[in-house]
Amino acid sequence: MRRFLVTGLLVFQVASCTEAPPSDITTEPEPVRGLMLSQQSSGTDALLQAVSPVNDDVVWVSGHEATYARTSDGGRTWISSVMPDAEGLQFRDVAAFNERTAYLMSAGTGELSRIYRTDDAGRNWTLQYMADHPDAFLDCMDFWDVNRGLAYGDAVDGVPFLLLTMDGGSTWQRVPVEGLPAAQDGEGGFAASGTCVAADDEGRAWVAMGNAERARILRTADYGQSWSVTDAPVVGGLGAGLTTVQVGPDEIGLALGGRIGQDSVRTENVAITADGGLTWTLGGALEMEGPVYGSALLMGGAAVAVGPRGLDWSADGGRTWQSSVTLTYWAVAFSSPGSGWAVGPGGRITKLGFVVTR
Repeated sequence: MRRFLVTGLLVFQVASCTEAPPSDITTEPEPVRGLMLSQQSSGTDALLQAVSPVNDDVVWVSGHEATYARTSDGGRTWISSVMPDAEGLQFRDVAAFNERTAYLMSAGTGELSRIYRTDDAGRNWTLQYMADHPDAFLDCMDFWDVNRGLAYGDAVDGVPFLLLTMDGGSTWQRVPVEGLPAAQDGEGGFAASGTCVAADDEGRAWVAMGNAERARILRTADYGQSWSVTDAPVVGGLGAGLTTVQVGPDEIGLALGGRIGQDSVRTENVAITADGGLTWTLGGALEMEGPVYGSALLMGGAAVAVGPRGLDWSADGGRTWQSSVTLTYWAVAFSSPGSGWAVGPGGRITKLGFVVTR
């Protein structure tokens, strides 16, 4: 793993405690994993709710007041912008593919739920989708590749609201009602971090749901053509459930949430899977209070969870957690173990990096 160095960092580390070996035996020191944080200047004071790294250099973020920003040098400099003629839109999700191509999703009731695309680094945006159902409310989106993607919203007509595109967003089609499991009363998502949907490059996707009696996870393995649903062993009920889900190619995954708006309440709000999301068990308790808004998962079990009460991280896929900082964050994502970004209120962008030392 590449060592990530930058000035002005806070370093948080955890080490294994083992019995000391006999003095005549030479052993390698136990590796120590830490998380490094460095504040960056975003050029905006808008609430940022989503982040999408393309690689260690190119990153896009989005948020309220029709705001989005991007960097092409790993965050040393950010260019922030406001979409023209989009006043009041809350861009609660962004999906970027290179320095020029990205999608923005706004959340809101009815026509406030929209999807835009740019292919010229944000100089021009094409409105690809505007909800025409008065009860529609988009929560998040993700993509299998630049042409194939899905968006998720609160239940409409008794089933989860799912949109698919197979042509780069030129058309978005709703998944037919008959192809979806029935929704629970009031079931929907939480448009917190853009990570209530996760898609991989094998045609699989997972959707974290809440605001109903049981927290559940939708799953597809065929690019959204068919769907199944599984309960998650976390808190459920009105205003509670899952907000974020991540599953890796090694089948390890986690889903997190809590009681939204109850920032000092501790709940069972971490679920983990070892079989690609077919089954879920209860994960370890977070150090921070309140709900989780966003999460990131790396190969090898490193994970980060963010919310109103701070940023926690795990070295073992969510079984145990370490406290980092108590600043408020809404979303987090990594391009590599040494390069991640967490975003939040007041234009907050913090660069993150996992390091392993001996």
